[in-house]
Amino acid sequence: MTHKTMLAAVATILVAVVASAAYAARGSSLLLGSVTHSQQSTFRGFYDGHRDSYLITDVSSKSQAALLHVNFAPVLARATAAPPQYFVRGRAAAGQLAVFGSEPGEADYNPLWDEVFVTWKAGIKPVLLVRDDQIKALASKHELTMSDPHIVLNAPITTVGK
Repeated sequence: MTHKTMLAAVATILVAVVASAAYAARGSSLLLGSVTHSQQSTFRGFYDGHRDSYLITDVSSKSQAALLHVNFAPVLARATAAPPQYFVRGRAAAGQLAVFGSEPGEADYNPLWDEVFVTWKAGIKPVLLVRDDQIKALASKHELTMSDPHIVLNAPITTVGK
């Protein structure tokens, strides 16, 4: 290879590198770094009768963070306008999952959730809770109680069911 041919090859490579870098920069103003894949626990919850999948990354409760092996983020406790996520405590119907008060695509969705604990009253047979409106209606009929422990969970929904 002659000196002239080698310079032409190097110049061609440099042009290609600069062009691809310019193209990549044009596609996004965020420098996110390289993409890698990792394993994370995925949970399921109900929203309006279907199942969604979600991750749990952070929580404002130190004891829950330890129990769930996620980040303790006390600043989350100051979050406002988080939709509710309902968790049944004690007796529950078979197959009971958490129930979301929103999901991606809804105007009030965001990945922060205000935890609400739901407990069936004595003498009431638990039914499968799959909608937030269902929970509120049963609470108004005094069949279950809702309590707010003032815990905020960062749990983005990753898959919306049908």
